[in-house]
Amino acid sequence: MPELPEVETVRRGLEQITTGKTITGAEILLSKTLAAPEDPDYFLGAIKGLRIEAWQRYGKYLLGQLSDGSHLGIHLRMTGKFLWTSPTEPVQKHTRLRFFIDGDRELRFVDMRTFGQIWWVPAGTKVETVITGLTRLGVEPLSKDFTVNYLRDKCKNRQRPMKTFLLDQAIIAGLGNIYADESLFKSGILPTRAASSLKPKELKKLHAAIIEVLETSISQGGTTFSDFVSTTGTNGNYGGMALTYGRTGEPCRVCGSPIERIKMAGRSTHFCSVCQK
Repeated sequence: MPELPEVETVRRGLEQITTGKTITGAEILLSKTLAAPEDPDYFLGAIKGLRIEAWQRYGKYLLGQLSDGSHLGIHLRMTGKFLWTSPTEPVQKHTRLRFFIDGDRELRFVDMRTFGQIWWVPAGTKVETVITGLTRLGVEPLSKDFTVNYLRDKCKNRQRPMKTFLLDQAIIAGLGNIYADESLFKSGILPTRAASSLKPKELKKLHAAIIEVLETSISQGGTTFSDFVSTTGTNGNYGGMALTYGRTGEPCRVCGSPIERIKMAGRSTHFCSVCQK
């Protein structure tokens, strides 16, 4: 599933190629992709002729601001991606929604697993009342609100393992499986450690590691392990730099010990039992 760096890469791509462009029409190829409104014809009529003003990201959600004050909300889920192309290009398999853009361009939402969702939020309506998942998000890890003190307060008295703690979107928005593993390795913390067991020095290291790992991945265009590509169809480059994720049995880049993998909360978890304590 795309995580914060991948979604941020998509946001930057959409910002670059669609800002100032007008939506001249659209076509819905899979009705369940449209989460709101319930009437597809109303959606198509509502967005036609609107200009895309800006794109924002909240956790793993994308929010497009339109010229009448309404918004487009997007969640890529497991396999969703956008492709910027020409309307004359053959429609790819698994294309779920097509946005026709002025200048003879097209933005296609492609989603093999069909879990991705798109919302339209009318002007004057609070976005959170339509996209209710936004109300459950914790702090943005790259924002000023994500501090060592915030991390300390959330860890206090929690017996949950650190890996599942970091995956909780109500605590840190956008952090997922890949970057939780990477952050725990860089801070030398075992994923099985209870959150409440972290010492002040470890919390400081983890806080810095989360920010560093996310910023590094964003600079590399995210990670491509299966489906993720940018809006121009480019793979992310962080995978080749990964310290633990996807490297089961390979030598640790620090000590040479084999990287181990276990299941935690149904997710593959990668770590080095020598470097992490």
